[in-house]
Amino acid sequence: MIVMKKNIVKLSIWITAGLMAVSNSFAQQKMEIPDIPGFQTLKCDFHLHTVYSDGSVWPNFRVNEAIRDGLDVIAMTDHIDFEAYPEFIKKDYNKPYEIAGKAAEGKNLIVINGGEISPRVSPYHNNAIFLKDVNKLPIDYMKITEKKFVMKDHIKKEELIAPFIEAQKQDAFVFYNHPGYSWWDKKDTAIFTGLHKELYERGIIKGIEVVNGRYNIIAHRIAEKYNLTLLGNSDAHADVYYTYRNSHRPVTLAFVKERSENGVKEALLARRTAVYVDDFVIARFTEAEALFKASLETSFEKKVRNGEPILSVTIINNSDIPYSIRVKAAHNIENYPLGLMMLTPHEPKTFVVKELWDNPSLLELDVEVYNIVVSPEQNLQTKIRLHL
Repeated sequence: MIVMKKNIVKLSIWITAGLMAVSNSFAQQKMEIPDIPGFQTLKCDFHLHTVYSDGSVWPNFRVNEAIRDGLDVIAMTDHIDFEAYPEFIKKDYNKPYEIAGKAAEGKNLIVINGGEISPRVSPYHNNAIFLKDVNKLPIDYMKITEKKFVMKDHIKKEELIAPFIEAQKQDAFVFYNHPGYSWWDKKDTAIFTGLHKELYERGIIKGIEVVNGRYNIIAHRIAEKYNLTLLGNSDAHADVYYTYRNSHRPVTLAFVKERSENGVKEALLARRTAVYVDDFVIARFTEAEALFKASLETSFEKKVRNGEPILSVTIINNSDIPYSIRVKAAHNIENYPLGLMMLTPHEPKTFVVKELWDNPSLLELDVEVYNIVVSPEQNLQTKIRLHL
């Protein structure tokens, strides 16, 4: 009877995952985002859970929804210190990667092996990706991992650091997940604690989630202070569709030299990333400007209207990211108060620059992009130069 009950529950998990996949098969949330000069732009989600820890979907479901959403890369990052279904699923933290990797064959999706190190004291939750063997990460700080999460009463610092040391031995990329004040350990109000600083100084922590479902200004400030790679992920436990049914899941944009796992890792190590969440892009200036300009196709036509020399400028936004901008020039811009306009995806926006009595050979447009964030206090400011 016990075996039969176990098989029935397993079957129900598979059937549920299959029905969810069918019900949402037409819910396309794909994102068209251009490459930037010298690099391909890959859309990535580096934080995903399955039934192998506390998620509610099978690993191959992560592949199906990633393809549905137009992603290029996913990382399987189940908690290494918790099993929600131990009576039905044998503990093996490499298995989600193996199952998802098999499901992704021939589908132009890169699947990366990883795990989430999840103590409820500093250094809190961190993902290690590009792991060779997740099962080798020690969790000696834990007392109970099956069905409930119980840490040992007295945890040594060495026990907390041990999985990070192993991740470093495996040449993994480690990043700090969703920093915030809701952590379980109320004794330490620091967000980037002394233990984080030690792991950072030892070259282990290299990135941080500035977006985990939503934007985190504290994490963004930490990223700036310590020059960490900017990452944005869904941290999905169930189907991501319901949460992001009216938008798109948050993603890390990795600007890679080659479309491969090694190419993704090189981009993360080089901090060549951006984050796309809601209608916002969070990036450092170099990547932010490159992405914005790669999105645009600009043309112009010189005209004389009722004796007045004017310039009709048309900008087409070839990305799926709507850009809220302000345009300023040495000459007046017609019909747009303060030069404010929205560059709607895949639609032309035409405006008139007036009174070109001086017949300039170069017209510089100063452009502020309000929804591209290059630091916690600064949006992108750039120029579009038109050679007339």
